[in-house]
Amino acid sequence: MRVVDVAIVGAGFAGLAMAGALRRAGRDDIVVLERADDVGGTWRDNTYPGVACDVPAHLYSLAAHPNAGWSRTFARGQEIQTYLQGVAAREGLGDRLRLRTPLLGAEWDAVDAVWRLDTGAEPVVARSLVLACGRLTEPHVPDIPGLESFDGPIFHTARWDHSVALTGTRVAVVGTGASAVQLVPELARRGAQVTLFQRTPAWIVPRGGGDIPGADREHLDAHPGDLARLRADLYAEGEQRFASRSGDAAASAAARATALDHLHAQVADPALRAALTPDYAFGCKRVLLSDAFYPAVASDAVTLEPTALAAVDGPMLTAESGERYEADVLVLATGFASAQQPYADLVRGEDGTLAAHWSEGMTSFGSTVVAGFPNLFVLNGPNASLGHNSAVLMAEEQAAYVVRALCERDRRPDPVLRVRPEAEAAYTDEIAAAAASTPWLTGGCRNWYVDDRSGRLTLLWPGTVQAFRERLVGTDGSEFFATPGSGPEAAGAVPAAAASPGRAASPGPAAEPAPVAEPAPVAQPAEAIPIRPHVHPHA
Repeated sequence: MRVVDVAIVGAGFAGLAMAGALRRAGRDDIVVLERADDVGGTWRDNTYPGVACDVPAHLYSLAAHPNAGWSRTFARGQEIQTYLQGVAAREGLGDRLRLRTPLLGAEWDAVDAVWRLDTGAEPVVARSLVLACGRLTEPHVPDIPGLESFDGPIFHTARWDHSVALTGTRVAVVGTGASAVQLVPELARRGAQVTLFQRTPAWIVPRGGGDIPGADREHLDAHPGDLARLRADLYAEGEQRFASRSGDAAASAAARATALDHLHAQVADPALRAALTPDYAFGCKRVLLSDAFYPAVASDAVTLEPTALAAVDGPMLTAESGERYEADVLVLATGFASAQQPYADLVRGEDGTLAAHWSEGMTSFGSTVVAGFPNLFVLNGPNASLGHNSAVLMAEEQAAYVVRALCERDRRPDPVLRVRPEAEAAYTDEIAAAAASTPWLTGGCRNWYVDDRSGRLTLLWPGTVQAFRERLVGTDGSEFFATPGSGPEAAGAVPAAAASPGRAASPGPAAEPAPVAEPAPVAQPAEAIPIRPHVHPHA
């Protein structure tokens, strides 16, 4: 059986970024496995009314595939899906992309030093495995008594049923996170009567933006340097938001005031305003962008129930407050299984599964490699998300790190990269120290960034994108066990970036971004990072 050099699981932003980085580095011996019938990840799966990105579109693009033709400041989901389909076509993946090919299991074969993948069809054998499965793949369905008794249509926002008529129906929406904030105004606009169950209100700031005139799109297409500068400006704006999200007193107070002014300007009823006002620190939960949510909630089309849905009995929904409501359609806007990655049970390394290794929360070195799992790389996994800037940037930085690591693997007489447990533990301690005083842990809310089993911040990187880039570029291979004739000779060597307290690569809240540099319009191969020091916001 032929052994492929790199198998990539997932064909969303991260998987396509990884495939492109490998190909530009001259590494064409790859396969991309995708369980669905098309690329696109979350933008393929989420088709609910109003779905859009809250990162400016010119920034929410791969560096190697800038797009001057975005039609809106914040692109709608279908436009992003079309963009990713175009990326896959331009990358020329051909038969390297295998659709309708799920990962059913992956096991490290120490004898042959390969990963053996079960796809339910022909097995795949690879020298290295990249998991680009995403954080927003498996919908979270809350454990609500009687939920199965609801006698009308019931579905999650990520599995929207377009056959269900909405006009004139009573629609109950459970949750007030990012999906609900986009969905509820659309339901109201389409003539539904909405009951909105709010467990916890969100901090919401103005969105702005709108349609991008055709003349502007033509200009950016004709002047790629201007598009690169626009991306750099948007990135710099995003990096500046880190201060308000991570607990800087002055920046947080200013952002909080902006959010409260936005609420007061759009909701006249003092009682409704009070119900929509968070009682936790700004940044503790994901900060949302919307100009339409508050007016919709304040309209006659929406009834806000300021407590969670507690029980379901046929068409009757009972809130924690004791209030009861009837509904024809029940929509769960309840997020995803993000802190506990669904694929973790499927991947078996030297001593057990990823799920077992992560039983107290995800851990890694560099947010990308994991002790006990040789030649394995995880994108969008431990501490690789952001609360202030574009997560696409993080995936691109990880992809560049993977390319460098594979070059290190190829230089070794024993072509196996094994992460030293001490390196993983040290990186985990770095994250914990940087996160300890942030609102994500101290802000008085429950968020999806923190693993309930350990209370550790396991989803977010507690620093700027620039700090993450420097952290990964600053590695020297000593995160891996040494092998004869390559790498550091001392198995106990400390990774270079961790050995110098206070270096800019530290993920701590005090990390400052470097001066803005114009990004290259096309990603560079091998050692270069897809986007230069400054190029992206929000995620």
